[in-house]
Parts: sequence; structure tokens; C-alpha cells
Amino acid sequence: MDFVAGCVGGAAGVLVGHPFDTVKVRLQVQSVDRPLYRGTFHCFQSIIRQESAFGLYKGIGSPMMGLTFINAIVFGVQGNTMRMLGHDTPMNQFLAGAAAGAIQCVICCPMELAKTRMQMQGTGEKKKSARKLYKNSLDCLVRIYNREGLRGVNRGMVTTLIRETPGFGVYFLAYDVMTRSLGCEPDDRYMILKLLFAGGMAGIASWLSTYPVDVIKSRLQADGVGGVNQYSSIADCVRQSVRREGYMVFTRGLTSTLLRAFPVNAATFATVTLILMYARGVEQGPNDCESAQPSHHAQIQQQVQPSSL
Repeated sequence: MDFVAGCVGGAAGVLVGHPFDTVKVRLQVQSVDRPLYRGTFHCFQSIIRQESAFGLYKGIGSPMMGLTFINAIVFGVQGNTMRMLGHDTPMNQFLAGAAAGAIQCVICCPMELAKTRMQMQGTGEKKKSARKLYKNSLDCLVRIYNREGLRGVNRGMVTTLIRETPGFGVYFLAYDVMTRSLGCEPDDRYMILKLLFAGGMAGIASWLSTYPVDVIKSRLQADGVGGVNQYSSIADCVRQSVRREGYMVFTRGLTSTLLRAFPVNAATFATVTLILMYARGVEQGPNDCESAQPSHHAQIQQQVQPSSL
């Protein structure tokens, strides 16, 4: 039931947060010489006006397809790592989260590559434009594989690994610290709100800790869409980006990312919590909050789908 709840909760998070993610990617990779968007809200308005509201959901098939596999990897690795470490401490939560983040990159990287390519398709074009390179996310990956092989499908793997490993660690650490600070009272009418707040803030902390890497990852994965590769390596992408746009380039799209982080995690937490409450019943809650607190934290940590960050 934990797995099912995590999948449904993650799907809810994707539905809520994908429009913000589309805006983030568009802002991160747009040309500095010919920018299409002046900022987050202008990007929202432009996409809706030119591509309809469905334009905000371009590439959503990829994260939806990868959701089940990512959940299986994250839940299995995080739970087994915590059991192996033996103690539910903030540092162990960081290590378990980092391990889960690193291993799930095998699915996350190709998934985000397809998502990014689909999100960039038809940028600035009118609603009924017939020029489409990819039919859907799966077709995108197949075409990339036929043209570039496994290396092409895994474009951006190193930057994904650099982002996900500490990012997941910070997420689990921040969530654990927040839930401990807010307290655990089974009879507290605000317990769900506290969990939502803790998850949202943990998501924000996670993104802030690794956002510059995400900018480079998006640029590398979007590179070559028009048939010409602009960057030869991670270092070359960093050099060119800083030289042309300054160090503020590493904050491109940050506003939409932070706006997305809180509601995505709130939606995920709410969905997971409601499903588990319905499935298990309130009577299974611990009688002594203080003595049950560590296992409660470990349980919630495993129930929430952190890739929805």
C-alpha cells in the first residue's frame, strides 16, 4: 500500500507541478541574444497565448511513465539503507536519501531528457503548428537512441547524478529536521498541515542546494534540438553560460521552481496521507507519540515520493 500511495501521490505532484517545470526549462535554455520571455509570469502568459494551456503540459508523459520505476527504486533503496544504518538520525536520513537519489538517476536521466526535449518542442509557435519532431515522450527517446545510441539517451547523466545525490539527501534531511521540530502528535488536528508544510519546505531547501547544477543539466539536455550541438562538455557549458550571461545564469527559472516545489510536495503529501489513512485506519496510529516518533518519521520518509521535487 505504501508503494501504491507513493505512486498516486507522485502523480498528483506531477500534475500540479508540471506547468511550473515547463516554464523553468524554457527560461533556463532560452537564448540570451533573442530572449522570448521576460520572466516567469510573462513565460506563463506567452505559452498559454501561443500554445494554449496544453503547452504547459508538454512532456508530461515522460515523468508519468517513469514514476512507477522511480518510486520502486527510491522506496527500496531508502528503506533498505535506513535499515542497514540502524538508527533514524538526520545524518542517516541524508545518507539514505543520497543513496536513493544516486541510484534512481538510471531512470530519471532519460525521463528528464525526453521531458526537456518535448517541453522545448514548438517554443514560440502558434497552436496549430504542424512542425513536430517528436510525437510523444517515448517516440522522443526512440529517435534519440536511433540517432545517438545509449550515450544520447543518457545525455546529462553526470549532471543529473551531481544534482540528485545531494538533492535527495538534503530533502530527507530537511524533512526529518522539520517534522522533529514541528512535533508529532497523533491527535493533533493540524498534523497533516504540519506534514504538508515540512514537505514543501524540504522541497524548497533541496532545490536551493542544487539549482545551479539543474541549469547546466537542462542546457545540456536541450542542446542539439535544432541539429547543432553548442556545448562539448559540462565545463564548456559552464564557461559559455557564465561568459555570455554572468553568474546570474545559475538562477534562471528559479522563481517558477520555488513556486512549484511547495505545492508539488504538498499535493504529494496530502494524497499519500489520505490514501494511507483510508487503507490502514486511524486506529493503527501510535499511542505514545514520543516513543513512536522515530518509526513514524521513517515511515513518512518512505511513503513520500521525493522525485516529485
